[in-house]
Amino acid sequence: MVMGTDSATAGGRRRQGNHRRGRRRQPMSEINVTPFVDVMLVLLIIFMVAAPLLTVGVPIDLPETQAGALSSDSQPITVSVRQDGLIFLQETEIPLEEVVAKLQAIATTGYQERIYVRGDRNADYGTVMKVMALISSAGYTNLGLVTLQEQDG
Repeated sequence: MVMGTDSATAGGRRRQGNHRRGRRRQPMSEINVTPFVDVMLVLLIIFMVAAPLLTVGVPIDLPETQAGALSSDSQPITVSVRQDGLIFLQETEIPLEEVVAKLQAIATTGYQERIYVRGDRNADYGTVMKVMALISSAGYTNLGLVTLQEQDG
């Protein structure tokens, strides 16, 4: 009887062995996310380094004040006056005579949009005031002057 049990066990093993050889390999259902994480970290580092370089605008030496920054939800319109008297609407140079016409043309949401005036520290004060008067005559009432915050020390 012991011999019968051994032969049955041996036969059972043979059958399992034959059955395993005939079985196809199952595809792996797990996703390897390591390469994805590596790519995301590289992109994160690239964007962290590149983000400060993406600030665009006309290079102006702004004066410094102790006033705090204003909070704003939307992108404001920016009018810049450079040291040499050139006037820019966003990054496009425009003549002084066209300031009113250009601002009235872009008044899509009414005249309540905020307009920031950036005047160079060494720009003629009269030119900056003329630009502000023209903006006001175009119908805009929400004007702001842009300055840099003073650094202590």
